[in-house]
Amino acid sequence: MVYRRKKTHYGDTHLKRRWSTKRRTKDLDLIDQDILPENSKKLINQEVDFDKPGAAQHYCVHCARYFINITALEDHFRTKVHKRRLKALELEPYTIEDSQRAAGFGSWKAPVKRKIATITKLEEESDSGESSKRMKIDDDDDGDS
Repeated sequence: MVYRRKKTHYGDTHLKRRWSTKRRTKDLDLIDQDILPENSKKLINQEVDFDKPGAAQHYCVHCARYFINITALEDHFRTKVHKRRLKALELEPYTIEDSQRAAGFGSWKAPVKRKIATITKLEEESDSGESSKRMKIDDDDDGDS
C-alpha cells in the first residue's frame, strides 16, 4: 500500500490566488462593450497617461492591453493570443435574457456569430476623416532646390 507523504511545509498554496489574478484582463462581456464604435474611439484615442505603457497611446481594444510603441502593437496583432481573442469574441456574450430563455421564460434562440476585425488607430482616424498622426516622409528629393 502506498502511503501519502506528510507535508510539513506551508508550500505555495497561499500564493496561488495571487498568481491567478496577477495578469487578469477584462472579461469578454466587458470587451464586447468596448468594441462598440463610440467606445472604441475613446479607448484608442486616449489622453497621454505616463503611468501606462507607451503613455496610453497604443492600445489593443480586443485584448485590453497597452503596448510601448506601434511596432509592438502591430506585432501583437499577428500573435496567437490576439487571434484567439478575436475568435472568442465572434459569439455574442451570454446575457440575462438568454438565461431566462433557457429556464423556459421565452423562446430559445441560437447564439449569433459575427465577424470581428482588428480595430487599429489608423482605421479609426480614416473613418473620422482626421489626418494621420504618423509622419509621412517623402523621399522625392531630386536636388532641384
